[in-house]
Amino acid sequence: MSSKWNSKPCPLCSEGALHDCVQQKSLEYRGQHYAYEVSGAFCDHCHDGFPDHDDTEESAWIAFRDKVDAEEAAELARIRKKLKLTQQEAARITGGGHNAFSRYERGETKPVQAVLNLFRLLDHHPDLLKEIREGHLTAR
Repeated sequence: MSSKWNSKPCPLCSEGALHDCVQQKSLEYRGQHYAYEVSGAFCDHCHDGFPDHDDTEESAWIAFRDKVDAEEAAELARIRKKLKLTQQEAARITGGGHNAFSRYERGETKPVQAVLNLFRLLDHHPDLLKEIREGHLTAR
């Protein structure tokens, strides 16, 4: 079925024409890539356009995002336990509030990338935890 936009001049760039088609798209969310298709009317010059809303695709995106968030929460909990840290100690090391790690691990709050990076480093180099605790990694 042809959309109301098909074969019309592009109102976005005024250089091309809109055509009904399906485009391959990709999003990055917290370091993970999500590929999907979107149908709609898109310009043959600027490639921008008017995507059709797809409830199924929106649900798939939300499921992908929730899966990434759950994996990060589980990863933080695993590393924290490996390092034998309480949630309060982990929060203190990262400068968060006393309940920050509890909220991260329950998926109520997303940690900033710096927290994830620090714990991933500590996962591979647990000896650095001693230096952090002793304050040897302070600014000079």
